[in-house]
Amino acid sequence: MTGKAGILGIVGWAALAAGAVAAQVPKEQLLSPPDGAQKFKIVSAAGEHGSAAVWRLADGSFAVRESMNLRGQVFEQDEVIHMAANGQPDSIVIRGFTPNGDAAESFTVTGGTARWQSPIDKGSAPYDGKAQYASFGGPFAGNAYFAEKLFAAPGRQMALLPGGTARLEKLVDVAVGSGATAKTVTVWTIEGISNEPLPVVMNADCSFFGFVSGIALLPEGYTGDMLKIQKAQIDALAARNPGYKARFGKVSPVPVAFTHVKLFDAVKARFVADQTVVANKGRIVAVGPAATVKVPAGARVINGRGKTLSPGIWDAHMHVGSDLQGLQLLSQGETSARNPGADIQPTVLRNQQIAAGKLLFPTVYSSVLIDGKGPLQAQGGISVSSAEEAVAAVRRAKDNGFSAVKFYTSMKPEWLWPAVKEAHRLGLHVHGHIPATLRPTDVIAGGYDEITHINFVMMQALPDEVVNVDNGIQRFFGPGKYAKDVDLNAEPMKSLIKLMAAKKIVVDPTISVFEGLYVPENGDLSPAYAPYLGTLPPAVERGFRAGGFQPPEGVTRADWRASYAKLLALVKALHDAGVPIVAGTDGSGLEIVRELELYVKAGFTTAQALQSATLVPARLVGADKATGSVTMGKEADLVLVDGDAEKDIGAMRRTLWVMSDGALMNADELRKAAGFAGRPK
Repeated sequence: MTGKAGILGIVGWAALAAGAVAAQVPKEQLLSPPDGAQKFKIVSAAGEHGSAAVWRLADGSFAVRESMNLRGQVFEQDEVIHMAANGQPDSIVIRGFTPNGDAAESFTVTGGTARWQSPIDKGSAPYDGKAQYASFGGPFAGNAYFAEKLFAAPGRQMALLPGGTARLEKLVDVAVGSGATAKTVTVWTIEGISNEPLPVVMNADCSFFGFVSGIALLPEGYTGDMLKIQKAQIDALAARNPGYKARFGKVSPVPVAFTHVKLFDAVKARFVADQTVVANKGRIVAVGPAATVKVPAGARVINGRGKTLSPGIWDAHMHVGSDLQGLQLLSQGETSARNPGADIQPTVLRNQQIAAGKLLFPTVYSSVLIDGKGPLQAQGGISVSSAEEAVAAVRRAKDNGFSAVKFYTSMKPEWLWPAVKEAHRLGLHVHGHIPATLRPTDVIAGGYDEITHINFVMMQALPDEVVNVDNGIQRFFGPGKYAKDVDLNAEPMKSLIKLMAAKKIVVDPTISVFEGLYVPENGDLSPAYAPYLGTLPPAVERGFRAGGFQPPEGVTRADWRASYAKLLALVKALHDAGVPIVAGTDGSGLEIVRELELYVKAGFTTAQALQSATLVPARLVGADKATGSVTMGKEADLVLVDGDAEKDIGAMRRTLWVMSDGALMNADELRKAAGFAGRPK
């Protein structure tokens, strides 16, 4: 996301940018809020993560100061917005720093020309006095000014710079507070900035109240209303759903035959030419050479010459942000997914909608995130402060229908081990980050079934000064500094890889995340998102150039790129040894084919890469008897793509038809419904 991620972006919490607009301003020189400033808290279901203040300066300018710590990712920023006589900004200045470095950004209007310079771009345009600059970064609380101006605009609609149009639509009223603080606020949705509606909460006097997303910004005294507002938003957005399930989700009334396709055989990890596959009533009923498979009378025939048919794709690590995300995932051929570290309330509500047949969505296997309470606790999930609370959190996951638990980096070992034991007793899959002070061999001995993220596998070879504090920013900085010098064929990695292969410890590498963190400079177009350029709103596509984290003092971008290359080599070494690899993105699902491209770059065959996103994750969750391969009798979860995926794994982005449990869906129509202007390149 951009800095104003609660409202103005979708690209990822860590994608706040660095740049050279001005010398980076240290924390001590940022604005200090006066006593009368309006105070906000930054919270999630897990607890508090920061604070913000909003006030007016002597000249009437709107001022913001914000501090946030997301598991060691520190954000210290301020913003000043000066208004011209017409009430629109003629100057915006953002200062401070984020994990990506300097947050400096500016916008000015002089002589009828608007000029801006952000950490990722620089530009100008004629200014008519009506458009609002949508900043790339800056504090969440800066959305207060934006939301109020949008509310007051004619028709609650406003042109944006550098591009796009935003509009406001009413969603639902919510009663908040109690006693003297009781009042009713209204949730509105901002449309046009993202490909999904973005909720913002306003007071009855049309002033900004806050917002609730994965992270919430709420006034002091109202943070306890977060879940109430969240539920009201989810229920109201679900009621607004214009019948996507009825439009797309019906099983085909006649058999569907995909003829003359190149078929990906996930069981044998190979591609087979000139095959025909027939699905009927939600099941695969025929698979074989096109010359011998008989197409049933009355079947719908889809000519697959020059195309590849694959089992439906899995993203083994993606985060569900909204009900409408299901359209996006299905449009990309993703018929199944895992949502590791899911918040309980939105997941339970979404599952109820799916079970009632009201929501179109892939099959999603979710994990509850469990972390140790404290300043570095993970946002979302459940925070615990004892072994008893950790065990209770595991039981809560089971009681709410979750299939797994994901432990995080601030778990103390004495809390972790009883919780792992309880999870296994309840039949839950155990995976996650490796808590500070522990290494892969420790959590394997303690009962982990899977290690999440390739950087945590590399922790086996890193010094104590990293491992002991890797619940903070060192989980990124440590591997970035030291991984390049690790010999994967020597100890301790040699024995670790052998152990993981012997025990079949699964790895979810999310290597595309580390490409995004270590490789690009700010302003570089992310390879994961480049194919979607031109298909999404300007504010979203601007975020595609967010760049990576800023290397710490004494470490260069070249060092980080070399360490990224070693992490990529580690993925291949694990695979070659027989460690199960499941393809996950730690993103929104858009990134899954880039993950596969990187596996191929590492040395996987295209078939091996595609297997990691089909049959291997299906086996992991115990669904391989029902899905994960194109096999007679299995569920009809299929995707037809334009091109030869054996020669170019990138062809998997070019989806044409998607079948999920027998429902045949046109990928272009799904894309349009999901807010995309066209096919990815």
